[in-house]
Amino acid sequence: MQVLRATILYVALMTAVVVASNFLVQFPVVGRIAGIELSDLLTWGAFIYPAAFLVTDLTNRQFGPGIARRVVFAGFIVGVALSFWTSMPRIAMASGTAYLAGQLIDISVFNSLRRQSWWRAPLAGSLIGSALDTLIFFSLSFAPLFGFLGANDDFAVANAPILGIFATEAPRWISWALGDFVVKLIVGLVMLLPYGALMSVVKPMPPAKAA
Repeated sequence: MQVLRATILYVALMTAVVVASNFLVQFPVVGRIAGIELSDLLTWGAFIYPAAFLVTDLTNRQFGPGIARRVVFAGFIVGVALSFWTSMPRIAMASGTAYLAGQLIDISVFNSLRRQSWWRAPLAGSLIGSALDTLIFFSLSFAPLFGFLGANDDFAVANAPILGIFATEAPRWISWALGDFVVKLIVGLVMLLPYGALMSVVKPMPPAKAA
């Protein structure tokens, strides 16, 4: 019963993160810092999505990779289905594909490092998972190569300075991908704080059940 209640809670949290990030990724951050136009670099989704790795890692820590994968798949089904109502179909489909790949690699990395220092597993898993997720999501969402999946946003494929500091220009979706990944790295580091704070509350089950 404890496992069922915790699983339902984790699925609900995962669903909320997926839906919120899918919706917010459609909106660039407006503003300017040091002469750099933030709308060329960031979407609001980058600030929300890393929380998905926190949910996955806490599930993996408490119940092991088996139940962590169930939470990921449940979050995928519910979250992506709801995302079709809050975002464009191409965004929802790209998000689902990237989400599965990123979260499943996070589970594998976390599980292989779980017996090392407490921060290694969640940090390495989230960084590798974020890199894979960002590559897949922005490629499928905006790259002209995958135009058959749906219409591109003209704003996304228009050229913009890479990271706002290099003379070379690239499609804006590439700048978004790079900017979002940098933010995900930073937020991933910040997510170590709640993970560490919850370690005394979210305790692993006996090895025989958590394996």
